[in-house]
Formats: sequence, structure tokens, C-alpha cells
Amino acid sequence: MRAPAVPSVLFVCVHNAGRSQMAAAFLTRIGGDRVQVRSAGSAPADTVNPAVVEALAEVGIDISAETPKVLTVEAVQSSDVVITMGCGDACPYFPGKRYLDWKLDDPAGQGVAAVRPIRDEIERRVRGLLADLGVQLTA
Repeated sequence: MRAPAVPSVLFVCVHNAGRSQMAAAFLTRIGGDRVQVRSAGSAPADTVNPAVVEALAEVGIDISAETPKVLTVEAVQSSDVVITMGCGDACPYFPGKRYLDWKLDDPAGQGVAAVRPIRDEIERRVRGLLADLGVQLTA
């Protein structure tokens, strides 16, 4: 099986309802079709955090139809870069994968005002990641 022509990034947090959803949304928007994006949670919530949906809508990103997804071994195996956000040791490790841990405040239980700085920091990190991967930005 051939490797994908574009880098593949997996964002993982516990509930896949906040940080990883925001990161995946920014990477999709900014990286376009030059990067493959996945997100998942080690213990997914039932729905995406409404304050996260609202905070992203403020910057023109609609994730209202997204649902939290469970982290699978296959998702990790098929990703070039795995970025964890507070999921601890729940993420499986495979040699040859690039792992990063982004320490970010958890938006769970927070209002949109508290989510905005987290959103902005995630966007900054996503832009840096794309530059590091050599992917041209679309937005």
C-alpha cells in the first residue's frame, strides 16, 4: 500500500468535543486538500461542546454537524503525525510516527469567552504545524 501524497494528522483529546475538534477544523480550513485530517477521543463525548461550536462560528468555521469519534488503532496507524491534547497514555504508540503533545486548557464546561483564547492558540499552533510540514496555507 502506497503512502498518501499528503501528510496525515490525527488530533486526540479525551472527549473529542473541544480541542481536537477545533484543531481539526483549523487544519482542514487552512491546509485544504494538502493535508489529511482526523480527530478522535479516548473517551468521546456524546456531542461537540456548544461553546466550541460558537467560538469557531465566530471565525467562519461551522462544525455544528461534527460528532465526537472514538480513537482507534487504525486511525493512529494511518497518520503521519499524532497530536495529543491531554489524553495521557490512552493514545497507542507506534514507532515511526511523529508524536506531539499540545498542552492546552480544556474548554469543557467553559463559556465561549473562555474558549476564544484556546481557539486562537490552537489556530496559531496549526499554522506552525503546517509550516513545519511544508504545507502551503490556504487561509
